[in-house]
Amino acid sequence: MSRHLLELATARREGRPFGVTSVCSAHPTVLRAALRRASTTRRHVLIEATCNQVNHLGGYTGMTPFDFVTLVEKIAGETGLPRELLIFGGDHLGPNPWRREPSGEALAKASEMVRAYIAAGFGKIHIDTSMGCAGEPAALDDRTIAERAADLCKVAEATAKSLGIAPPVYVLGTEVPVPGGADHVLDVVEPTSPDAARATIAIHKEVFEAAGLSEAFGRVLAFVVQPGVEFGSENVIVYDRPKAVELAAVLRDFDSLVFEAHSTDYQPENALSALVRDGFAILKVGPGLTFAYREALYALDMIASEMIPAYGSRPLAATMERLMEDHPDEWRGHYHGDALSLKLQRHYSYSDRIRYYWHRTEAAQAVERLEAALDGKQIPEPLLRQYLPHLTVAALASPQDILIAAVDQVLMIYDSAAHQA
Repeated sequence: MSRHLLELATARREGRPFGVTSVCSAHPTVLRAALRRASTTRRHVLIEATCNQVNHLGGYTGMTPFDFVTLVEKIAGETGLPRELLIFGGDHLGPNPWRREPSGEALAKASEMVRAYIAAGFGKIHIDTSMGCAGEPAALDDRTIAERAADLCKVAEATAKSLGIAPPVYVLGTEVPVPGGADHVLDVVEPTSPDAARATIAIHKEVFEAAGLSEAFGRVLAFVVQPGVEFGSENVIVYDRPKAVELAAVLRDFDSLVFEAHSTDYQPENALSALVRDGFAILKVGPGLTFAYREALYALDMIASEMIPAYGSRPLAATMERLMEDHPDEWRGHYHGDALSLKLQRHYSYSDRIRYYWHRTEAAQAVERLEAALDGKQIPEPLLRQYLPHLTVAALASPQDILIAAVDQVLMIYDSAAHQA
């Protein structure tokens, strides 16, 4: 299953590049949309859980890696997706959730997390040790990052061996964008310099071989670099192909590698296609999917307010505002400005920090109330056009089908870019 990803470099080398969409979300509706699409296309689907969402201590979703696999496999079974087409990935596995603790403690927890991911059946592991811990610089030097990555790789290899399961494939790198996008307006994002990319690959190879991990390094399928794409709270930096020409050329020296592109959310299809053609074959997307979900959910909140007097005036949006005001830790420090700017960002930011709240009981109940209010109702076509003008759905589509269709519109763009590059 995860071995399918090793074909990315072969295809690039042979002049027939294809890509894979890395769906980085733990939201059930996003997962259902991705798995339903894969069931239809009969292509492999890569589902990734991030260290903050899912870890051995529960993460912000309350799920362990085993819980996450169980959820995804259940949905896959309901959509008719064969298990052999399902690939599980762990994203940003490292000390990030505990970076405010001393490095020894944070890395010990990261080791336990990696062990749990491998034991749960994750076959693609992105090791991210790029961040400093308590008392350290925010960004570490390449050698320290590589040494810490090798330590986590040893844990993964030993766990797989002890359980008698196939060892994972890996993604490494030091120039890793902030998970979830930038927290400020961006003017420009420079691609990683070719020399820096070559140096990162060389240092990791040297460190891994010195640690007795030559065979594991042979299963490194990609390095994370910055191709010059990013999104902030209110704007998106689109891929500028000429600026990344020299970076893309680095892959000519490494037949077994591709690059992994993070923060590709909100890129237009032509930009995603260009990324794949240039060797950035793994396209990670997360907030862009839950943004589409929230967008459609808020549209349905408006539609129900228009159609059903007893429903009230946008109660779902009001519930989310109360939740975010009462529990500000997930957005405070990421959004900036006066009171109105903060309110708008809480709900509509490209960074989509609202995604951290959908799993809360109050949010889930508000969504259930909205779906119950609209269930079995035929939404007039002009009303659908008013609030969901770009979505084509049947007149009697259920709220859940409408939400899945909204997410699938984004996934369709990625699918097309990945396989028609």
